[in-house]
Amino acid sequence: SEAGAEITLDTAKVFACPMILKVEPPTQKELQYINPQSTIISALQLKTQKKDYFKTLAEKRITALAFEFIKDEDGSYPAVKALSEIAGTAAVLIAAELLASPKGSGLMFGNISGVPPLEVVIIGAGTVGKFAGRAALGLGANVKFFDNSLTKLRSIHDHLGGIYTSTIQPKNLSKALKRADVVIGAVRGKDRSPIIVTQDMVEQMKRDAVVIDVSIDMGGCFETSEVTSHDAPFIKKHNVFHYGVPNIPSRYPRTSSISISNIFTPYILHIGEEGGLENSLRFNRDLRNGLYFYHGILTHKSIADWFNLTYRDINLLIF
Repeated sequence: SEAGAEITLDTAKVFACPMILKVEPPTQKELQYINPQSTIISALQLKTQKKDYFKTLAEKRITALAFEFIKDEDGSYPAVKALSEIAGTAAVLIAAELLASPKGSGLMFGNISGVPPLEVVIIGAGTVGKFAGRAALGLGANVKFFDNSLTKLRSIHDHLGGIYTSTIQPKNLSKALKRADVVIGAVRGKDRSPIIVTQDMVEQMKRDAVVIDVSIDMGGCFETSEVTSHDAPFIKKHNVFHYGVPNIPSRYPRTSSISISNIFTPYILHIGEEGGLENSLRFNRDLRNGLYFYHGILTHKSIADWFNLTYRDINLLIF
């Protein structure tokens, strides 16, 4: 506000702005408020979208960038990494809440004298897994990591210490799942997360065990996972609780907003200095990686393949 901005609680006014930055993708209702030729920067959450979403973007000639696709100079995904840190820590806190609730098993995280610690299995040794493991270890749990990348397992072993690591071998994974109180799935694929845990494996798990599928926004890595919401976050299948909310960081909106602001403030300032988004997209390859709609034209092949839509190469549109 000191720089001349107006702060408002009027939804219509907010979405009438020429550039909109938000964590969750806009809903169909929110899209109705958005003016033609606007720019949206948000998560895409491909698994949760429907064809109508992209049709509305096309009709309004929207330019849209997705957090999931924006790359940094070193080839990493800064927004994904920031939100993954929140999601990893949150996964353990959510599991702890459920275990302590009247519906849960009544178990507590914490290394209590004379009480065996909780068994936590984490599938995926990326950023989500690392922060989930750190939180679980801090609360006194026994933590087991599974990943097919020895480099990631070695890194996480050096970073956390005192953990069990294994490649994803069905025999070892099944054995760990049978003893687990909490299982956190955090495996990303190129377009869809691979299914690592089958229905048969879930059926053999402990009664009232908790599954947190952080990969659900990319299809989920548990065969039994379903998309849920913050209003009704858990479903029970084969006597196992499943948590499948696609946007875990939105459960902590202030923390998420600060984290996202740290990443996107430099981008937005750079867009202003470059004379607008057009020039930034032309010369900033990292930002261009995040683009999936350009003036109502789909520019991302993976989305086109997923929804059977036509797309155009962005390099043919902006040069």
